[in-house]
Amino acid sequence: MPQASSSIGVFDSGVGGLSVLRALIAALPHERFVYLADSGNAPYGERGDAFVARRTHAITDYLQSQYDIKALVVACNTATAAAIHEVRSAHPELPLVGVEPALKPAVGLTHTGRIGVLGTRGTLTSAKFGRLQASLAGQAEFVVQPCDGLAHAIERSVGWPSGPNAPGTETFALCEKYLASMKPFGSAPGSIDTLVLGCTHYVFVEEALRSLVGPQVQMIETGEPVARQTRRLLEQESLLASDDPNAPHPAPVLLTTGTLELLQTAAARWLQLPPECCNTVTIP
Repeated sequence: MPQASSSIGVFDSGVGGLSVLRALIAALPHERFVYLADSGNAPYGERGDAFVARRTHAITDYLQSQYDIKALVVACNTATAAAIHEVRSAHPELPLVGVEPALKPAVGLTHTGRIGVLGTRGTLTSAKFGRLQASLAGQAEFVVQPCDGLAHAIERSVGWPSGPNAPGTETFALCEKYLASMKPFGSAPGSIDTLVLGCTHYVFVEEALRSLVGPQVQMIETGEPVARQTRRLLEQESLLASDDPNAPHPAPVLLTTGTLELLQTAAARWLQLPPECCNTVTIP
């Protein structure tokens, strides 16, 4: 049985979930984390629900059998939408945290009443997202934009010296294309003044997005709320690691089903972690 000293599992279709892991480490520095990037099967957002559900079950089983995880964070909007209800039913003993586009916080922040939502097609066309949006009907106008190819482009751009935010890159061009179809942005009446980043990958192009929408637009992502919910569940189950200030901060274990170099580069760039933290795995 998992103990308070056991690891928290975190997984995403690729390296985008490192944005959630970064928030988790900041909020829970004494916890052990094992992160799995299913980069060999990315991007989830452009695959069917049945495939995503199979991968989610396989990865959950792997993390439980190999690492005896005490909780699981599904750091992928698409996997949350497609499969978290199934995983919750199959593993009622496992504290489970998913992610979803932060529409509710956005409603509380907007002044113009127009909110932009960026996400993968898999997330934004899911029944789960549809129910979330319907629950907020009349409270704001949502301008929803599927961003085909953007998560994959961010994943591929990790190793570029300029990174994913530089003008002239494929990633920047996609950001420009999708935002152009949502205009106007700003604080004037009728403008989008709040932008929801509905995919964990998109946090890593916030600089590019900011340069395109201007400083008056608020951006919302899900890392910090997920970290708060994870802490709450661990406290509820008496599984929170000791907060002894003299205790060491364990280095996370990072795993990938894809290219090791990609994960190592992303871990160094976004979490300042050494390559020794990373390994490849095979999950049928």
